[in-house]
Amino acid sequence: MKIIGVGFGRTGTVSLRAALERLGAGPCLHMQVLRDGAQARAGAHWQRVADGATVDWHEVFAGWESTVDWPACSRWREICAAFPDAPVLLNWRDFDGFYRSCERTIWAVRQAARAGTLGPRPDGLVPPPAFRHVIERLIWQGDFQGRFADRAWMERMYADRIAAVRREIPAGRLVEWRLGQDGWEPLARALGVPVPDEPFPHLHDTEEFRVQAGLGHSAT
Repeated sequence: MKIIGVGFGRTGTVSLRAALERLGAGPCLHMQVLRDGAQARAGAHWQRVADGATVDWHEVFAGWESTVDWPACSRWREICAAFPDAPVLLNWRDFDGFYRSCERTIWAVRQAARAGTLGPRPDGLVPPPAFRHVIERLIWQGDFQGRFADRAWMERMYADRIAAVRREIPAGRLVEWRLGQDGWEPLARALGVPVPDEPFPHLHDTEEFRVQAGLGHSAT
């Protein structure tokens, strides 16, 4: 593993995935891999993780050189311990932006699916059952402990998570990247490669997510 992303999703992780792969740290594991279903082996591994099984992290990440987003960020301590030489990427944004983005994307999809009002994806993709299972177990019942609607609790949890990463990962190993403020430089420095002479990727914002997921455009 060349770098381990430990920040939550909805913090620019699709752009980060593209950036890391552009910098030579690919392929990069991201929740989109499970959603697309092309990597059945990855889905099987993470379904076992979601069910609480003990796994060999080197086997789970065989063929991957980096990771950002869920599902891996939900097991950041174990993964960082399994790959002690890899830099640790703490990707984050302000809480209000994070919560609002989750509310309008992944939470909206969950609520629409439960209500039977989620439309078909424009690309015709039907995510495999393992994808939905992993999201439910690792995000909604895991990191968010079934309390996403409790905004005050979520804000405390979010701050505590960032503080724990900063406290537990040595400063020389930790790389911070803040959405909207940082670009190529922290990533390139951590990987020991030149900064590309091109704009940083900007992918999969809230509106794009909603349309791709079958939610349509948001009202605001």
